[in-house]
This record gives sequence, structure tokens and C-alpha cells, in this order.
Amino acid sequence: MKRRVLLHNIRSAYNVGSIFRTADGAGVDHIYFSGYTPRPTDRFGRTQPEIEKTSLGASKSVPWTDWGDDPVGQLTQLKADGWYVVAVEQDSSSVSVYEYRPKDRTIYIFGNEVEGVSHDLLEEADEIVEIPMHGTKESLNVAVSAGVVLFRT
Repeated sequence: MKRRVLLHNIRSAYNVGSIFRTADGAGVDHIYFSGYTPRPTDRFGRTQPEIEKTSLGASKSVPWTDWGDDPVGQLTQLKADGWYVVAVEQDSSSVSVYEYRPKDRTIYIFGNEVEGVSHDLLEEADEIVEIPMHGTKESLNVAVSAGVVLFRT
């Protein structure tokens, strides 16, 4: 089963590194970056030390692509090529990750640590999946959420 990840407007380089490591372990074959998400290398080609440290080298073993500031066009093209888009977000139309049935060729979108997945990306999603919360907190850290979703699906 082919799975990819889109990270949009993630603030923390440590979260990005952790997601790389999780993606590697879960068999994700590509990570896309958009918005202000920190990349493994900066525009001068310098390695981002926080990502390198937390990824334990996975930022070099999992291929990645920079989609710039507007990922909608890229998602539209991948959907036309047969990819299924799943946003990981709490929403009135979301389904539990435990009820979701994974599909081949899926791209999972993870968004900002505070704001979540942006409205324009939610509009592009074929499905929205959420992790049910049972405590007093409304959500998990984005890197933890990636682990739950990628290993569950």
C-alpha cells in the first residue's frame, strides 16, 4: 500500500523530524512540505540540525519535496493521478481513525500544531479522519497524531 504525507504550516522542526522518523518506520514513501513548515535543508542547502537530530537520519532516507506556499494545485494533480487525500483533523464530517478503511495510494495531510489543517486543504480532502479524544485535552501533538494514524492505517 502506497502512503504519502503532506505537512502544511507545521511550526516545529522537532515535530518534522519526529514525523520523518515515524514515516520511515511506517513505510511512507514520500513527504511533501508546504507553507512555513521547516524543511530538512534550508534554501542554501544547509541541514536543519533539529530535524536531523529528531529524525535520526530518516530525513535522508525518506524522499521529500517542497511544494512552496500553495499545495492545492499539487494535490489536485495527484488526485487526478489517482491518489486519495485524507486530512487528519477534528471536523463535523470526520470519521474515527478506528472506523476509517485505508485505501491504496493515500496522502495524509497534517496541519499546524494550533490551527490544524487549513480550510483550503480540508476542501481538497476526499475524507477527514480524526483521533477520538477521551481526556480533558482536545488533541494530540501533531507528531504523535502522525504516529497513531500512520501505524493504524
